[in-house]
Amino acid sequence: MIDKSIGFIGGGRITRIFLEGWTRARKIPARVSVSDPSGDTIGRLKGRFPEIDGTSDNLKPAVQDLVFLAVHPPAMVETAALIKGVVSAGAIVVSLAPKFTMARIGGLLGGFDRIARVIPNAPSVIGAGFNPVVYSPALSAEDRSALNSLLAPLGQYPETAEEKLEAYALLSGMGPTYLWFQLQALREVAAGFGLSESEIAAAVEQMVIGVTRTLLGSGLTPAEVMDLVPVRPLAEMETQVTEMYRSRLPAIYEKIRP
Repeated sequence: MIDKSIGFIGGGRITRIFLEGWTRARKIPARVSVSDPSGDTIGRLKGRFPEIDGTSDNLKPAVQDLVFLAVHPPAMVETAALIKGVVSAGAIVVSLAPKFTMARIGGLLGGFDRIARVIPNAPSVIGAGFNPVVYSPALSAEDRSALNSLLAPLGQYPETAEEKLEAYALLSGMGPTYLWFQLQALREVAAGFGLSESEIAAAVEQMVIGVTRTLLGSGLTPAEVMDLVPVRPLAEMETQVTEMYRSRLPAIYEKIRP
């Protein structure tokens, strides 16, 4: 367990994912402070994670050793202005949002440069996440190790170039939403065919693992992979779905780019 205090400014989904992932791995830090303006949000977090310190005061998590900015991009400027000058000189500020570069965050914090950025991935909730990370040059090997010890229980945390983070936000950060509703619909339909819940779960899990490995690791071309199954019940919809990816995702990418 990391021997540093942790602060989350924002108690929404991302904070819940981190806390749940740490709890399931039995790696939740001993000192965690979470702020949120919603009393209901803090109440729900305290109900699930009674060991945390919940507050409506953003300054309380801002004085911890590692300060996670778990706010949406539209709230970043206001949040940074509020904690500017409050964050201790030896702290590490970790942004969990796209769009705001380390340079911009540092400027908003009055020149503070001990910053990292992470693009969170929802499967971190079960320790199966993919959370790309970027570190400021001001962070030492010891600093990076401290953050890595928090990311490790959540899954993979590859170091990448900062200019690639927004692409990862579209690919891995939002990626589960492209698939989950389809897999859930498949589960529901399969239940009508007489399969049990456990049988469906085993089949879907291995199918998803298998199709991913086949597409990415078989050495076959995409066309050859897709030709492996002779019957494609949704073939007439594939063009429409593909076009949605090609039109909607680039539009969102342009919105979240720095």
